[in-house]
Amino acid sequence: MPRGSLARHLVLRLLPAVIVLVVLDLSVTWVMTRKVSLEAWLLRDLFWTMVVSQVVLVSVFTWVLLSGVRSGLASINRLSQEISQRSIDDLQPLDVAGLPTEVAPMVAHFNDLLLRLDDSMQAQKRFIGHAAHQLRTPLAGLKLESELMLTRSLPDDVRERAERIKKVTDRMIRLGQQLLVLARADSSTRPQDSFVRRDLCEWVRASGAEWIPAARASHVDIQLMAPDEPVWVDVDPLLLEELLSNLIDNALRYGVGASAITLQVGANPPSLTVEDDGPGIEPEDSERVFEAFYRSSRAAAGGSGLGLAIVREIARAHGAWWNLTSRPAFPGTRITVVFPGPRIGAKLRRQE
Repeated sequence: MPRGSLARHLVLRLLPAVIVLVVLDLSVTWVMTRKVSLEAWLLRDLFWTMVVSQVVLVSVFTWVLLSGVRSGLASINRLSQEISQRSIDDLQPLDVAGLPTEVAPMVAHFNDLLLRLDDSMQAQKRFIGHAAHQLRTPLAGLKLESELMLTRSLPDDVRERAERIKKVTDRMIRLGQQLLVLARADSSTRPQDSFVRRDLCEWVRASGAEWIPAARASHVDIQLMAPDEPVWVDVDPLLLEELLSNLIDNALRYGVGASAITLQVGANPPSLTVEDDGPGIEPEDSERVFEAFYRSSRAAAGGSGLGLAIVREIARAHGAWWNLTSRPAFPGTRITVVFPGPRIGAKLRRQE
């Protein structure tokens, strides 16, 4: 039996106990046959003595067997617990230290699969990021050309085509920006290393104010509810800016008929809530709106389906928890992001 195997462990753990039990059984038998006068014993006494001794022997042997098997499987249970506690984004190899030699090859092959899967996902994300970055220059040039065309006197049909070109170009530029944000928010790039401490209240006041002109153009009021005391969080400022921008843009784009958007900051725990009094989201859609490129068939406004997916990835990168509440529990749409609070260097992550 090879060193480190489960069979070797069980033999070394159980053999001494089995030898002790056999010796005890033989000793009791020898005492009864050699030292005890059978004339004073009835057959019934002998029968019950043997039954009790065998029950005790079997019980002790069962306990020894179970304890040996449990100790032999302890490393496998540890591995199972490690897998269950992992994030869906964590594709790092599993620790094979202390595993039985019968299980170690399977875990090694599984680790190789994880590494190849991680390399494939990283290659895809790098391709998306590079493609989005390379498309920015030609798209910006196309947008500029269309804007220059629209400044001139053009026939109605040509102007209509130029306006369509500019609209599509704006949408493609926005899509490229969103793909770059998704690449930046990827947990494997460790955005936690660039975290800085910010007052969530002051930051929401400043960033939310930038959306007031756009909200007024849509006849929507932006309201802020925040405590007077600072609410400190450790964040990536650029990613947090994108998170709030996508939440407000989503409320303006899909909250048809809404009259107000409320930005609310909570102190304990640190949280950011964006809610509107629009038509809300259907229950069957609320489970999927955070998926990339998902757009409900009921959505009237155009979009890429990346807004809330970006919110989800940025929340994950910050170790935050997010929640959506809509119809029938809430008349409009309420999205809450709960931050873990200031703990630079902890690199903690919440599970979904």
